[in-house]
Amino acid sequence: MLNPNLDEIQLNKEEYERYSRHLILPEVGLDGQKRLKAASVLCIGTGGLGSPLLLYLAAAGVGRIGIVDFDIVDTSNLQRQVIHGTSWVGKPKIESAKNRILEINPLCQVDLYETRVSSENAIAIATPYDIVIDGTDNFPTRYLMNDVCVLLNKPNVYGSIFRFEGQATVFNYEGGPNYRDLYPEPPPPGMVPSCAEGGVLGVLPGVIGCIQATEAIKIILGQGTTLSGRLLLYNALDMTFRQLKLRPNPVRPVIEKLIDYEQFCGIPQAKAQEANQQMQIAEMTVIELKELIDSGAKDFLLLDVRNPNEYEIGQIPGSVLVPLPDIENGKGVEKVKELLNGHRLIAHCKMGGRSAKALGILKEAGIDGINVKGGITAWSQQVDPSVPQY
Repeated sequence: MLNPNLDEIQLNKEEYERYSRHLILPEVGLDGQKRLKAASVLCIGTGGLGSPLLLYLAAAGVGRIGIVDFDIVDTSNLQRQVIHGTSWVGKPKIESAKNRILEINPLCQVDLYETRVSSENAIAIATPYDIVIDGTDNFPTRYLMNDVCVLLNKPNVYGSIFRFEGQATVFNYEGGPNYRDLYPEPPPPGMVPSCAEGGVLGVLPGVIGCIQATEAIKIILGQGTTLSGRLLLYNALDMTFRQLKLRPNPVRPVIEKLIDYEQFCGIPQAKAQEANQQMQIAEMTVIELKELIDSGAKDFLLLDVRNPNEYEIGQIPGSVLVPLPDIENGKGVEKVKELLNGHRLIAHCKMGGRSAKALGILKEAGIDGINVKGGITAWSQQVDPSVPQY
């Protein structure tokens, strides 16, 4: 309800006190606070981006907040997902988020959707809300929610983060561009590493999430100039902001219905290719590896293909580090050949995916090897709990 009947909306005494610093802002005032109370915002995800933006939307007095998430709180989330606390580890993120939101502002209506958003349910979930905020971390969901917003004619407040960099903009607002104008085609699966693989500075999603919350509040108030038509780029290491102009592409495809976004982004094809590759590579369990090490055998090379900073966190005894990027550029292949010296090759990474990829490259170079299923994570869980999980 971006144009509500303000005469029908009233603030009580508690709300006048709670929002007093808004009420004295000429750009907000009583009418603006009524607009916030009448507004409804749907947030997709309660992770790094969803955490700060949900906190600030609730504190600002947005009357109805919808949250979509199906994940549980993990200890590794707490470094950046500040809406969750230690006591909520192992519990649903949406319940944790609702609990924190109502602690900040019990006057908010919080709707929970503990489900994976899909082409089958996205329209029904998004329809009741004025604004959609994208706090996701994968391309299929981003394309899905973009197309939903286009079909329903709703603003889509976008943000993304990786390592030390983030970006934000507003899509599908007042004739402005949408996500397909920025990314007409999805990148090949696996081309863009996830935060779990590449890492992310804990405060980075706080910056981008707060920008997303700011844009949503401006849209509700009808104040200021939004990021529609501009992509804001933030670099935390340099502490710099840059802007790129975005324009609607006159030849972009017309969005008439939702599609299979996993298929569109090549996910099934990539999984099939990965499965086929793994079928051609022998595997062993961490228990089998432990028995081999304990036997005193010296006829194998245990190769760790993680990044150096991951290797510093913890290692399997006797492992030798040759990072996957070195194997991909060819230098690591030659190093592995030197290290092997006629021995068997056994490779591992964090969970088994990167080592399988490395063994596929090495196989093309004439080197066969065995992949450790589950990687060092499985080693920590099943063999040596003293090795930190990350």
